[in-house]
Amino acid sequence: MRYFNLAFLLLAVLLILVACGRQDAQEAQTDAENTARVPVITETWQSARHQADNVDSPAAWHGDDGQHWVIATCKSTDQLLVLDATNGSTLQRVGSPGEGPGQFRRPNGVAVVDDLCIVVERDNHRVQILRLPQWEHVATFGADVLIKPYGVALRRTTEGYLLYVTDNYETADEQVPPDSLLGERVKMFALRTDANAVQAEYRGAFGATHGDGILHVVESIAVDTAHARLLIADEDARYNDIKIYDLDGRHQASIMGNGGYRYQPEGIVLCATSADEGYWFTTDQDEADNTFIILDRRTLDPVGSFKAAATTNTDGIALTRTAMPGFPSGAFIAVHNDGNVAAIDLQRIADSLRLTL
Repeated sequence: MRYFNLAFLLLAVLLILVACGRQDAQEAQTDAENTARVPVITETWQSARHQADNVDSPAAWHGDDGQHWVIATCKSTDQLLVLDATNGSTLQRVGSPGEGPGQFRRPNGVAVVDDLCIVVERDNHRVQILRLPQWEHVATFGADVLIKPYGVALRRTTEGYLLYVTDNYETADEQVPPDSLLGERVKMFALRTDANAVQAEYRGAFGATHGDGILHVVESIAVDTAHARLLIADEDARYNDIKIYDLDGRHQASIMGNGGYRYQPEGIVLCATSADEGYWFTTDQDEADNTFIILDRRTLDPVGSFKAAATTNTDGIALTRTAMPGFPSGAFIAVHNDGNVAAIDLQRIADSLRLTL
């Protein structure tokens, strides 16, 4: 009887191993089929590569005098890189290392609204605003409340703008703080503007300290006023999802966890097709399998994904709907592996994924 039990046990183990092998093979086949269905789209241009820059985030700006610019932060050289958005050629470099006006220490997040370029400096613990196209210093603020700021988003208000800045502060040994200390992951500033100046006022902070809305590791943030939403990427590998908050800082939902992002959720940018319709472009960042995942603006359901032919390991992304030479419907802009920036014709993406622009 003992030998019979042992044989039965060995047979059961063998059957389990065979079943696991089949499941692994089926999952691998499914992954391969999903990968094969993801279109690969060729970039219209890639800018000159300078690995020492450690490029992080881009923004697009279109001037009244016909300028089409991409402005990208260079974390390691403490500068802003300014490119011609129509062809990727370098127009200029702005700034130098330091703490004064027009100087930067590890600039990370960047946003452009009207003629204002808003730059988040991680190692100066502040936000700096410059006026385009002359790069005139307008305001500096936030150093008294920001600890380790990264990303930035803003929305218009009756007063001017409300700025949201992610703050990825850490413990003394550079770890994620306990949940109870994560209540200030996003800090808000009200901006009032006139012809000559910008005044900033701190309006408090938010972040869940329990439940599904905890913001563990933060950088990318985006705002959708029409649907009263903030989208905030949680880059903690245990979660890898996007948290949805309302505009006052209350958690509403968490999306695309549990493998939706296989690597790390990064840049988030809105492609508006009407006042309240459109798509969210997001990054699933990886050096070998970098993928851009697109969500429906209204439902937040995934509607497709694509890869760029030569752009990988993407941190920040930007998007412009302004027509310009080479981009009749606008451009999707993505950082490539810390060293340069690429642009893809937005219509080409739409045609590949059957999106309606």
